[in-house]
Amino acid sequence: MNKPVVIADGAPVAPASTVSPPAATGPVYVVLGGISLSHFLNDTMQSLIPSVYPILKANYALDFAQIGLITLVFQVTASLLQPLIGMATDRKPMPFSLAAGMGFTFFGLLLISTAHHYAMILVAAALIGLGSAVFHPESARIARLASGGRYGLAQSIFQVGGNFGSAMGPVLAALIVVPFGQPSLAWFSSIAFLAMIILWRIGRWYRPRVVPRKAAQLMRPVDGPSPLRTALTLAILIVLVFSKFFYMSSLTSYYTFYLMHKFGVSTQSAQLYLFLFLGAVAAGTLFGGPIGDRVGRRYVIWFSILGALPFTLALPYASLEVSALLSVIIGLILASAMPAILVYAQELMPHRFGMISGLFFGFAFGAAGIGAAIFGEVADRMGIDFVYSICAYLPALGLLAVFLPNLNRAAR
Repeated sequence: MNKPVVIADGAPVAPASTVSPPAATGPVYVVLGGISLSHFLNDTMQSLIPSVYPILKANYALDFAQIGLITLVFQVTASLLQPLIGMATDRKPMPFSLAAGMGFTFFGLLLISTAHHYAMILVAAALIGLGSAVFHPESARIARLASGGRYGLAQSIFQVGGNFGSAMGPVLAALIVVPFGQPSLAWFSSIAFLAMIILWRIGRWYRPRVVPRKAAQLMRPVDGPSPLRTALTLAILIVLVFSKFFYMSSLTSYYTFYLMHKFGVSTQSAQLYLFLFLGAVAAGTLFGGPIGDRVGRRYVIWFSILGALPFTLALPYASLEVSALLSVIIGLILASAMPAILVYAQELMPHRFGMISGLFFGFAFGAAGIGAAIFGEVADRMGIDFVYSICAYLPALGLLAVFLPNLNRAAR
């Protein structure tokens, strides 16, 4: 029976027969750039759904609860399937599944552009959500594989593409969809075709680097938190993701309505204010991972959620200009959490990359979808202003970060 080898500082490492192949000498930026660009294209298409809510609301006389249900169908479809797809790819990696999954988004866009009934809109949203479920778990694994050991940087590059894509949705909606109407959504199916080509090329790079299932099982940590502590830590991380994306859903789904109601701005102007917030989210994501690599992920997680609390509390009482500034600050701070949370969870369970990636991306989508549905119902009953008064306290859940273990200390 092999025993752990002990190095000079007394930290145990796995025996040589179980150590995975050494990482590259540095990040593979071509692959990281490709997967980030694909994430950009994927989330650009997805972000068109909430960006055209004002159009759908006017065309089909929808109430806020029905608007929230569209988000719920999209987000829950993605969230429920992502962990299952991640578990399947842990067992058998599928290099070309990303290109195939993009086809669901392609057909979803075509369907929503021609939908004449509310039920067809829901089906289209479900198809786009299914495309997201296929994309995220395996692409997160590819980003880590191409990281060269700089895992936070790789996740930031990967995730910032998605956040910039989300930010582009309101701009494209303001410039194209609002003037040309719902049928113009079909034009964006060409983006899905471009993404399929890029992901097929990435799949060819990934295929010879697939880790067999037996080798992946040997990547379990030699030492670390107990199974109970691991489960509790994952639960805390999930609650933190819940607080982050529950609040974010109030902005991505209803911020345009809030600005139009409270300040009387036009639909196009409200979309541009939403773009400022989503652009700040993208910038915050880019910085969160590298900072976590340097100073520790626990500190980034702590600051990125709890640190937004003073600004979320001030938002419901601010003027239009100050609201825009506060939304940028909130986006910058909150967004820095996700790369750190995902890498922290991957290091907690390194033999379950796909499942962990699918769980956290999936829970993020699910929390956003549930939040959108609940906030829509609350907005119908109590008013849109009340929504921002109550959700302002969600970042206070960031206090739970104090219970996260130091993984480096646990390994020692």
